[in-house]
Amino acid sequence: MASIRDVAKAAGVSLGTVSNAINRPEVLAPRTLRKVQKVIEEMGFVPNASARNLRAGRNRVIGLVVPDISNPFFTDLARGVNDAAFAAKYVVILCNTDASTEKEVQYLDVLSAQNVEGILITPARDSNRALASVTEKGIRLALVDRPAQGLQACSVAVNDSYGGSLALTHLQELGHRNILLLTGKADIPQVADRSAGIAEAISKLPEHERPIITELRLESMSAQSAYEAVKKKIDKELDFTGIICGNDMIALGAIRALRENGISLPEEVSVIGYDDIDFAESAAVPLTSISQPAYELGYAAAELIISECENPERHVHQRIEFQPRLIVRSSTAPTTSHRATLRIS
Repeated sequence: MASIRDVAKAAGVSLGTVSNAINRPEVLAPRTLRKVQKVIEEMGFVPNASARNLRAGRNRVIGLVVPDISNPFFTDLARGVNDAAFAAKYVVILCNTDASTEKEVQYLDVLSAQNVEGILITPARDSNRALASVTEKGIRLALVDRPAQGLQACSVAVNDSYGGSLALTHLQELGHRNILLLTGKADIPQVADRSAGIAEAISKLPEHERPIITELRLESMSAQSAYEAVKKKIDKELDFTGIICGNDMIALGAIRALRENGISLPEEVSVIGYDDIDFAESAAVPLTSISQPAYELGYAAAELIISECENPERHVHQRIEFQPRLIVRSSTAPTTSHRATLRIS
């Protein structure tokens, strides 16, 4: 592999001239610059970006911390981050916390020690302590899928309160009055916001039209956890006609449990998910879902953090909020009167 010395010798110039051709081409005479660039191309010389960035105090690396990379929503989000980073010649280090605050803190420490230029994070819980320590170290920070409340940082989020309202209103308008809310722990910010949206939507209804909500909180927001929880519940009794799920993976687990117990969708139970992942449309029963733009979330967040890294003095923190959309498919339908008294023992 050719070195910078080889290029200088072949071009008949000094090492400093080759360095300027790579790092400060504007200082060279056009003829000299063309000569050096031609030799670089002919010899296949690849400049050492690491050394160049080290001298400039830059490494063009950002970290991405997500709670569950196995969830297709975060896979799409990560793809958006990576595409934006690649376009700007940045590299992304991906960290998966499994929704653990302990892992989250460890990864933040590791990324800080690696001297990354910025960190994008979807926090596992609603706490700013560890995040504030990142900004105190001078590392740029941006929150993804959560507003940056109480932090000097950019954020890109979805209006989850409105998303919860959309889900509740859809089932209520289909006549469902006994609804199971199948979701994660209340201290997860997105879960809390969606629950608040559901409660607000109910409060706006006439009292005689308000559905009864039964909450079932899952240890993990996974298909398997949902499957096991729904299976246990319907083994006791089927006291709901609709399910609002915390994400589409939960919805798919719930559907599996219902179908295995001979409960038809949507004739007996309607199910609505959240995220509108790629699998939703091609599921055995195409899934009604609240769509949020995962790829766009990631891409926009990466653009914000890279903008701050490139021009920190002129950067102004921004808070971008996307609006979710209801996508109606075959897993939801009007309830029928006989379902109001149906019980399975």
